[in-house]
Amino acid sequence: MRALKSYGVAAFLVIVVAAWLSTGVIVIGGNGPRNSEFTVVSVLEEDGGVLTDTIAEYEIGVDIHHEEGVEDPALSVAERNALIAQAEGVSRIVRVETFSLQPMKLEVALRGFTEAKSSLSVVAQTSDIVTSVLVTEGQVVEEGDLICTLDRGTRQANVDQAQAAINQAEAALQEAQTSFNTNQSLREKGVVSENSAEGFIASLRAAEANLEAAQVGHRNREMELERTSIRAAVAGVIQGPIVEVGSLLGVGNGCATIIQLDPMIFVGAVPQAKIIFVKLGLDAEITTITGQTAQGIVSFVAVSSNPATRTFELKIEFSNSDHAILDGLTAEAVVQMGNIPAHLLPQSSLTLDSEGVLGVKAVEDGIVVFYPLEILGDTREGVWVAGLPVRSDIIIVGQEYVSKGQQVDARFAE
Repeated sequence: MRALKSYGVAAFLVIVVAAWLSTGVIVIGGNGPRNSEFTVVSVLEEDGGVLTDTIAEYEIGVDIHHEEGVEDPALSVAERNALIAQAEGVSRIVRVETFSLQPMKLEVALRGFTEAKSSLSVVAQTSDIVTSVLVTEGQVVEEGDLICTLDRGTRQANVDQAQAAINQAEAALQEAQTSFNTNQSLREKGVVSENSAEGFIASLRAAEANLEAAQVGHRNREMELERTSIRAAVAGVIQGPIVEVGSLLGVGNGCATIIQLDPMIFVGAVPQAKIIFVKLGLDAEITTITGQTAQGIVSFVAVSSNPATRTFELKIEFSNSDHAILDGLTAEAVVQMGNIPAHLLPQSSLTLDSEGVLGVKAVEDGIVVFYPLEILGDTREGVWVAGLPVRSDIIIVGQEYVSKGQQVDARFAE
């Protein structure tokens, strides 16, 4: 009785192990993508045996399906899945999203540097000793601010002398005018002849000329006196070298330099291929290496290229009222050249066809179609592309598992 029980347990274990082994599949390479699959039992017992007989008796095992055409190693994963789905009569489920044409900003990015609009030396227009310097290096000045002064010398006395000459000329003119008026009264009464007026008229004209000459001389002497006060011709920031008090400053010598930082200029180079897109007046955004940004307008485009680089110089003028952006910083400018119609797609939707062409898979009337694309730009929001219809249902999930011409169950993403 005990032996019978032992044999029964052993038989039960054999059946359980056989059932477990029959559910497994082992892959042996070198026989193709599907022909390499075998059940574990068939490998253990090539010519049959107890396990094989037991599995056949109890009708347990694994049925390895080999759909027609799937074994072709030249097929892609998507093509194999399509054949399997076709054989099973099942439509693959894919997620789609509708994308429409929208305006894409056409931009040209340029590298360059910032440049002060002007760097002017505040020069003397007369010669004398410097008596005072009223600015320091780095100081912000406005147009007309006093920079330094020169010794006036005898210039004030010359102005006073010129004023005295004006007073004398005015008195002579008044006397000549009185004489002319008296002569005119006598001529009207017939006391004197008519030709007696010629001398009085000549004296009057001479007195008027003398007064005008005296006034011109006075203005010249006042200007010479004013030149001893050297003022800023433009607004900006003072930069050395600055003249020292007691120095002899000659005509044309500078007492300081003014860097004009408002407005500021961006100087860049436009490649030959993009020069036809750049025009005066286009909007641009400048970003410096320090992270500062500014909005500007294209103010100059060269008509002749640099012989060494074959690029065209471009200048963008922008406001810098707070003088925060300095002269000579490395910067980048993005010039806005209008809009073009394009599609903005998520990068994850892009795929390759069987020939390695980049594009997207879409669904039209339940059938997968492939559109090759041209990449126009890459942004954080997605990639701008050209080559799609105005409105397209693009597969965003599952595109790698379906192929062109396959019927699918397209479901729109929420």
